[in-house]
Amino acid sequence: MKFFFKLTALALMLLGLPLLGVWMAGLPIERYLQFPPEAIYVQHAAFSWPAFFAYLAFILLVTVPLLTTGLRAWRQLGSQRLRKPVGGLPWWGWLGAASGIVFWVLAWTRFNWFASLQAHTFTPLWLSYILVINALKFRACGRCMLTDRPGYLLLLFPTSALFWWFFEYLNRFVQNWQYQGTSFGPGEYLLYATISFSTVLPAVLGTRDLLLESRWIEAGFHSYHRLKFRHPRLLATGALLAASAGLTGIGIWPDRLFPLLWVSPLLILVSQQAVLGEEHILDPIGRGDWRMVTACAGAALICGFFWEMWNFYSLAQWVYHIPFVDRFKVFEMPILGYAGYLPFGLQCAVIGAMVDTVTAR
Repeated sequence: MKFFFKLTALALMLLGLPLLGVWMAGLPIERYLQFPPEAIYVQHAAFSWPAFFAYLAFILLVTVPLLTTGLRAWRQLGSQRLRKPVGGLPWWGWLGAASGIVFWVLAWTRFNWFASLQAHTFTPLWLSYILVINALKFRACGRCMLTDRPGYLLLLFPTSALFWWFFEYLNRFVQNWQYQGTSFGPGEYLLYATISFSTVLPAVLGTRDLLLESRWIEAGFHSYHRLKFRHPRLLATGALLAASAGLTGIGIWPDRLFPLLWVSPLLILVSQQAVLGEEHILDPIGRGDWRMVTACAGAALICGFFWEMWNFYSLAQWVYHIPFVDRFKVFEMPILGYAGYLPFGLQCAVIGAMVDTVTAR
C-alpha cells in the first residue's frame, strides 16, 4: 500500500505542479495538453556567454572531483581495469551486435525498399544494444538481467515507457526538444512512441550493471569522501518543497528553470524516500561508497552518447531548443546539455529499485 501511495503522490506532483504554474502565470492550459505535441509556443532565450560560463562552472564543480578520482584509479590499475572474463560472449550477444550494425546502417541510409519502415529504426537499434550490454555483463561475471532476472527485465520495458512519458509531459512546459521527420495521428504516435520509450530503463540499467563490474569503479569509489548530513529528514523535507516549487516554476519561467526538469523529479523521489525513513540511492555516499552513484550517472551518459549519435542521421529524430547555452553541439545536443544525463541516470536507478520491490514480492 505504501508503494502505491508513493507512486500516486509522485504522479500527482509531476502532473499537477507544472499545470499549477501555468495557471498562476495566466497562460492557456489547453495548449500544454495538445496531442501529439507539435505546436511551438515557448520563445526561447538567445545564447548567453555569462549563462554558458555559469552553467559550465557549476557542472565542473560537481563533476571534476569525481572525474579526477576515476582517472587516477584508471591509471593506477593499468591493464587490470576490467575483471577477467569468466567466459566468451554468448551467441545472443553476437546476434545483438549483428542486428545493431544492420539497423544502424538502415537508420542512416534511405533505401527505397525500406522506406515504409524508415521511421522505425530506433527500437530495434536499442533492443540490439540491450542484448549486447547484457552479453558483455554475462561475459564479465557469468550473470546478467537477461539470464538471471528475465521477469525483472521484462517489467522494466512497460515501466520505462510510463517513466519517459512523464518527461515528455514535463517537456511540454519548457519545450527543450521536438520530434520531426515524420507525422503520425494520435493513435499511431501513442503506440510508436510508447514502444520506443520502453527501451530507456533496460538500456541504462544494463549499462550500469556492466560498469559496476569494472575494477576502476571499485577502486576509485568504494571508499571515497563521506557526504553525510545532519537532520536528514529535515533536509529531505526542504528538498521536497524546493523541488515541488521548481516543478511549479517551470510552468511560469521555462527558460530560467528548464534544468529542473532533470533535477526536480530525482529530488522528489529521493526526498520522499528519506522522509519515510527508507533506504535510497544517496544513502551509500554517507558511508563513502560512491560506486552506485557514479555507475548510474556514467551509464546514462554512455547511453546518452548513443542516443544522440544514432539520432543524428535518422529520419525520425529530435532536435533541441535550449535557452542560453545552445551552442557547441555534439551531434544535435549542445555540449552542456549532456550534464542532464547525470541526474537522469540516478532517476533510472530509483525507478529500477521500485520495480525490484515489486518483483521481489
